[in-house]
Amino acid sequence: MNAIENVSRRTFLKGVAATGTFALALQLDPLARLNPFAPVAQAPAAVGPTLSPNLFVSIDTAGTVTIIAHRSEMGQGVRTSVPMILADELEADWSRVKIAQAVGDKKYGNQYTDGSRSIRHNYDRMRQFGAVARTMLEQAAAKKWGVYSAECKGQNHRVVHVPTGRSFGYGELVETTATLPVPDVMAVALKDPKDFRYIGKPMTSVDFPDMVTGKATYGIDVRLPGMKYAVVEHCPVTYGKVKSFDPSEALKVPGVEKVVEIPQTQPPIVFNTLGGIAVIATNTWSAEQGRKKLKIDWDYGPNVVYDSATFRRDLEQAARADAKIVREEGDVKAALAAADKVVEATFYVPHFAHATMEPPAAIAHVKDGKCEVWSSCQDPQAARATVAGAIGMDEANVTSNVALLGGAFGRKSKPDFAAEAAILSRQLGVPVRVTWTREDDIQHAYYHTVTAQYIKAGLKDGKVTAWQHRSVFPTIWSTFEKDDPGYGNKIELSLGFLDLPYAIPNICLENGQAKSHVRIGWLRSVNNIPHAFAQNTMANMLAVAAKRDPYEFLLELIGPDRVVDLSTADYWNYDQTYDEYPIMTERLKRVLRVAAEQSGYGQKLGPREGIGLAVHRSFTTYVATAVKVKVGNDGKVAIPRVDVAVDAGRVVNPDRVKSQMEGASIYGLTAAAFSEITAEKGRIKQSNFNDYPMARMGNSPREIRVHIVDANEFPPGGVGEPGTPPLAPALTNAIFAATGKRILELPITKSQLSV
Repeated sequence: MNAIENVSRRTFLKGVAATGTFALALQLDPLARLNPFAPVAQAPAAVGPTLSPNLFVSIDTAGTVTIIAHRSEMGQGVRTSVPMILADELEADWSRVKIAQAVGDKKYGNQYTDGSRSIRHNYDRMRQFGAVARTMLEQAAAKKWGVYSAECKGQNHRVVHVPTGRSFGYGELVETTATLPVPDVMAVALKDPKDFRYIGKPMTSVDFPDMVTGKATYGIDVRLPGMKYAVVEHCPVTYGKVKSFDPSEALKVPGVEKVVEIPQTQPPIVFNTLGGIAVIATNTWSAEQGRKKLKIDWDYGPNVVYDSATFRRDLEQAARADAKIVREEGDVKAALAAADKVVEATFYVPHFAHATMEPPAAIAHVKDGKCEVWSSCQDPQAARATVAGAIGMDEANVTSNVALLGGAFGRKSKPDFAAEAAILSRQLGVPVRVTWTREDDIQHAYYHTVTAQYIKAGLKDGKVTAWQHRSVFPTIWSTFEKDDPGYGNKIELSLGFLDLPYAIPNICLENGQAKSHVRIGWLRSVNNIPHAFAQNTMANMLAVAAKRDPYEFLLELIGPDRVVDLSTADYWNYDQTYDEYPIMTERLKRVLRVAAEQSGYGQKLGPREGIGLAVHRSFTTYVATAVKVKVGNDGKVAIPRVDVAVDAGRVVNPDRVKSQMEGASIYGLTAAAFSEITAEKGRIKQSNFNDYPMARMGNSPREIRVHIVDANEFPPGGVGEPGTPPLAPALTNAIFAATGKRILELPITKSQLSV
């Protein structure tokens, strides 16, 4: 796993400058190692020499601006939104900008498209990169005119001499700019936000035209001459091994050419291969048919004992027992003893699989001591390192290309499938594409962890005076560490648990031990899903116990405007300093008010109708969700409308923010209402969308309305994940409001409700 470091933008940029990244040069081929499969915005081809004042932008003599997208595009719009920032500071005409996808290379800094941090981590630096180029063009124009550079201003792809109105196009200034020194990146003047041309305004994704016309190239679409196709049969039980296998019947299938074993990596597996038997053929269909005829004798290993029903009982028992205290304030035991009323409940959230619409796929070509790999990967640098390790090659000899991702949600940050392709290509000496089927993907995933929680809270004079909360789950770190500690890592505990924002005088948060039996990985919003579900449900239960309106009660529970004091907790703040991104209850309450008001909360509803509310801060962004339901007498739940209020600080592309909140709500609905992963005798029971269903058009909300709160005074927050956690508790609170039925476990279909 990539190490997590808190590196300030200033430190990063100074380091980049010190290593010569800002060296100015005239280059004839500045995009030599860019992904040839990436679609780009419409723009003329490069003409003549090119000006490249830094790694991320170049301008040719025709005035075409090329901006490097160093993060992975998976439908979230990152290849549009991040370049928008640079283009705005550069004063580039967007119609003359093209986007090129970078390969995996440490020179770009962090390329890990995960954790809702692409804008957070790149907003300041992209502005500075754009400002450096604009400043140099202004200086070049001043030199040509023999005037002060302060009189020159970049405006819409030209530099204008303000006193006289004369101007040069950017392309006309390329060669003169080459004679100038590169200014200090920390010293260049940034635009006044009131002059932003793109930031804060809706921008259609540059990839949409190709996506909607079928021209886009996803990882599963890549083809190379002479390529072979492979599928891999993995052990049905996680970390099981091959004892022996008979390939004879598989080799009789037309098109099947070879059957080879991929050795298992010794645990911890991390991002490496599970091992198994690969069937290589002239097409994927033949490879799949050959796999069905394999005869394999497995050593299932110790995880064959894994049974979801038994494990759930163990987790819930652990959640009801004393555990390791991770945050404590006041005296919870005394406050509970003195309470007028005590409310307690146990909550359960199962394993989830990412189930991306494009299953994992990669192609690798090992030749002449080098390897080139194409994959739908969220972190091309991790893919590069993993492939290099799998085939014993120096990273410098591995090229990691990035294709479009057909969904990811955290699964494609683990490039085990790319390593499989590289291992097979090395053995066969030809390009090999490995494709995971839907069944492979669901039965051999890095699963979202299963979680049991216990909350016990006390009311005194109608106010919450005590809150005891235990969370027990197999940790992600079991996938990365040889000795599974059983306890959650501080990062997992910081995802909606340690950062409890309620104004309660007596708090005790505890973490119990749980052993993992499958690969655990991060899934969209990670532990925030179960923690937001339990916290918001308990808040609703306490309101009912106090005979208070749940909305007013929740506002009071959040308490007065303040920065939440987390000095008693070992808190991880999504890679950001707490000074820059504190938890502010004013912002939390504001989105809650907006969601309630926009949803019509408090208005008279029809029979068996209800509106439920939930609010949660994750990835430095505040989101409140209001779900309206109508529950039929047959238990069928219809969702006429969902209102989502989001405070993500300064928003770069509101069009993408709205889309992400809509998508996160649908994704959250899938987890809340339909899907769960279970195991019996170590085997995952689900295999495809027939038994691991998604939310579909017929059972999705009829309308999702997104309300972006103006918060430009704050730095940008994350967007891809924060919309997911509040959906489930808002839905179950709505069902309670409509029917009086309290739901404490997901999916809700287990409560004999159908969505």
